[in-house]
Amino acid sequence: MLVLVGTTDGLVELGTGRQWLAGQEVNALAVGAADWWALVDGRTIFAWEGETWIPRATLPEGQATCLAITPLGLLVGLAGARLARLVGKQLAPVSSFDEAPDRASWYTPWGGPPDVRSIAANEAGEVFVNVHVGGIVRTRDGHHWQPTLDIHSDVHQVITHGALVLAAAARGLALSHDRGDQWQFVSEGLPVHYCRAVAVANGQILLSASAGPGGQQAALYWAPLGGPYRFARCRAGLPEQFSDNLDTGCLAARGQWAALGTADGQAFLSEDGGAHWRQLASGLPPVRAVALGGTA
Repeated sequence: MLVLVGTTDGLVELGTGRQWLAGQEVNALAVGAADWWALVDGRTIFAWEGETWIPRATLPEGQATCLAITPLGLLVGLAGARLARLVGKQLAPVSSFDEAPDRASWYTPWGGPPDVRSIAANEAGEVFVNVHVGGIVRTRDGHHWQPTLDIHSDVHQVITHGALVLAAAARGLALSHDRGDQWQFVSEGLPVHYCRAVAVANGQILLSASAGPGGQQAALYWAPLGGPYRFARCRAGLPEQFSDNLDTGCLAARGQWAALGTADGQAFLSEDGGAHWRQLASGLPPVRAVALGGTA
């Protein structure tokens, strides 16, 4: 299993120590069946080609925030709650997203413009876009967008697992068993409810939670994917608490494997769905993204 960690000073392959993109901040990573993508310095999309990372497209202005491989192609979330799609060597605006209902109601608590914070897609071809703060917007055809979750839920990450949609939000975990039509919030077992990251590994939901944006009491929790949805703290091999939030994009899972990176430069790996963890690295620059995939 290949574990890549994007930091404020380049990209590191844990285990081998290979490094790329030194001096550049890797903001986000996306992995498909045979392709790897990285968002660098908030503007440039890199692709893994051969034995190195090659720049494929650069945003002409503004900032990018996240990226995801979807049935619509590689989608890139932008500041100002916009979307772009990689077309050849250019990032083309997804103009239909600008017409999403309730867009005028999107906001941020500090008064600035909202951003696209995360993107996910399912096997049915649906794409879910998490706006911060604007809930989760879904498209089934790539042209029409529909709100699925109350915008005030303050969602920080959305992922899919089959027909299930999961979202880490400021009030706990949001779950939809019908691809976003109806939602329930789950927080049983969580002593604090401010959640930034979510993943699914080996039949377990992994969820980061803290007391708020400052990251107090930050820890990782887990619960069975099929319920009952009562969370317990992941303890074996992990600190009792982390110094800051385990952030969006810094928790990744693939099959039975899970990995997480921290703002103070640590990285951990679990090979059994989150039951046990071991530290893979410390002393890294602040981690901004983690991804798991087959060996490159």
